Amino acid sequence: MEINIDQTRWWQRIFAAFIFFTRLPLWRIYQPPKQCYDSVVEHWPLVGWLTGGLMAAILYFGGNVAPWPLVVLVAIGSRVLLTGALHEDGLADFIDGFGGWGNDRKRILDIMKDSHIGTYGVLGLILYFAAIYICLSSLTPLFAALAVLAGDAYCKMLAAQIIMFLPYARTEETAKNHTVYRKMSLKASIILFIEGILPMIPLFWTAGLETALIFVPCLVMYFLFYQMNRKIQGYTGDCCGALFLLTELSFYLTMTIL
Repeated sequence: MEINIDQTRWWQRIFAAFIFFTRLPLWRIYQPPKQCYDSVVEHWPLVGWLTGGLMAAILYFGGNVAPWPLVVLVAIGSRVLLTGALHEDGLADFIDGFGGWGNDRKRILDIMKDSHIGTYGVLGLILYFAAIYICLSSLTPLFAALAVLAGDAYCKMLAAQIIMFLPYARTEETAKNHTVYRKMSLKASIILFIEGILPMIPLFWTAGLETALIFVPCLVMYFLFYQMNRKIQGYTGDCCGALFLLTELSFYLTMTIL
């Protein structure tokens, strides 16, 4: 019997989100209904509590016992390992597809689906990791920890908005993981906002409210929305990963400048 998404329980959908966005073997404990994976982006920021929290713990506690550049490198690597480089793979495919093929929609989608990484993708990842490393290295352990705790969840909340603004650019059959995200209800949108904004409170409480931290990633988000809509008339899973990483990077760049 086929289960409707509205018949699934909230904890099943959260479980699915952690299985989908991390490489933790939670599927050994429980495998949620397939329909739960259509709504995993609704709890994407909640996964950010884990990935951002892990990085924050390494930065804050490691900064007192090991060389700071090494601690930052370990923190960045810990999230890559925890997520299986899921978002970084999306960023590389996004840059490869959008990097040099004009407005040829089919060609861009084909390149993004190709498992091989191209020159644009390699250079893009190098520049991305260099930028995020420099940003976090320039902060103190406390502010770096607060920044990643806030930025991870907040920017995943922003990236999740893409499913409300743009249609999916592929069919379910041609999607990499055969999953097409459903649009969010009002209740799901409110929960998404709460999950994304709560980790910002410690940063604002300690550093003070800087409105640029809120709005700069939003501007980056809308610029990327425009490019996706113009070139492929929608989004893909790779676009979601790229959107998260690029808005998060803009968050750290803003934090570093401020």
